[in-house]
Amino acid sequence: MSRTPMALLSPADQERLRGLRRMKAVALGALIVMAIIFVIAFWLQGRYPWLGYVRAAAEGGMVGALADWFAVTALFRHPLGLPIPHTAIIPNRKDEIGRSLGEFVETNFLSSEVVREKVSTTAVAQRLGDWLSQPVHAERVATEGSAIASAVLRALSDDDVRDLIADLAREHLVDPEWGPPAGAWLERIVEADAHRGAVDLAVDSIHTWLDANATAFTGLISRRLPSWVPRMAHRFVDETAYNEAVKFIRAVQADPQHPARLAIDGYLARLADGLQHDPEMRARLERAKAGVFDSPRVGELAAQVWNTAKAGLLDSLADSDSGLRRRAVAALVDIGGRLQSDAGLQRRVDGWATEAAVFLVDRYRHDIASIITDTVERWDAAETTEKIELMVGRDLQYIRLNGTIVGALAGLAIFAVAHALIPGV
Repeated sequence: MSRTPMALLSPADQERLRGLRRMKAVALGALIVMAIIFVIAFWLQGRYPWLGYVRAAAEGGMVGALADWFAVTALFRHPLGLPIPHTAIIPNRKDEIGRSLGEFVETNFLSSEVVREKVSTTAVAQRLGDWLSQPVHAERVATEGSAIASAVLRALSDDDVRDLIADLAREHLVDPEWGPPAGAWLERIVEADAHRGAVDLAVDSIHTWLDANATAFTGLISRRLPSWVPRMAHRFVDETAYNEAVKFIRAVQADPQHPARLAIDGYLARLADGLQHDPEMRARLERAKAGVFDSPRVGELAAQVWNTAKAGLLDSLADSDSGLRRRAVAALVDIGGRLQSDAGLQRRVDGWATEAAVFLVDRYRHDIASIITDTVERWDAAETTEKIELMVGRDLQYIRLNGTIVGALAGLAIFAVAHALIPGV
């Protein structure tokens, strides 16, 4: 039966082959027994008339055994090697059988109704929560996710990523005009007095610096005085400049309506208006922006940022004790706990899972079923026949055995009825 050497078959197929051979021997043995009984009964029925019934039963058994042997054999090969029409059905119609099987699976198993009913009654969220809430499982998911993320990061071309970042930056940052939105944003800040905090911070910082750097004023102005001015006057001028600066800053700190503050307010208001309505100011801003982004130094900085971020991510993903991995595991366990206890979340997740499964089946069920068709088409006809015969051949031999028994009973019944209805037969 099998042209594949026994040693090359899997243990399961070896056991199936032994069972098939045993059943073939049993079926053939039944046919031989019927033939022997027929010969003996046919030879002695003239001396013993009752053997006519035995002969009829044996004759029917042989006919049934031969008919079913032909039917079973015709599935897999030509009986006796004769090219009888409609035999060797499986090797000759392998591709058609594969297509029919694919269509059957697609129609009866990959329908949206069947998938929706199955997924909606599976309690996907509850099972996922039970599994994911266990730290060992969350750790496994984090490990596998880290391996996939690391593989993706390593597969990415640094040049392609830099080009992508540059394209995105140009599309979303460089090409859009900054002036009007920046002016509108600044105008809202000024109208809401939201800039006052920044002004206070700047004034306080200047005051702190002045307190700590009085010596920085030494010679700041006096070095520009004529050489004939006395040294004492030099010191007086520097100290006066320092004291006036301190006095000015303290006055700005103390008076919310100080002219300097009002001047800043006015400048910011004019700047906001100019950014929105002054073509020249907007053009200057755009030129400055383009100059910054087109600078080679900015490109080098972007490349350094990407390389640093990539190296840091790879290190964190590879280290099971890194903060990133620990937080990922904790987040997964937390998600599992919520899926276990939050009924509302369970309903939403189950709904998403059901709709996703139905969507995938509706869109790709033909492609899924084509796996069966394409796989069967790639199989060798002889190898396919052997595989199928190993799987179902043993059970088909029971058909031959049953045919022998049923044929014998039918032959006996027909002979008995005919003998009863037609005297002298």
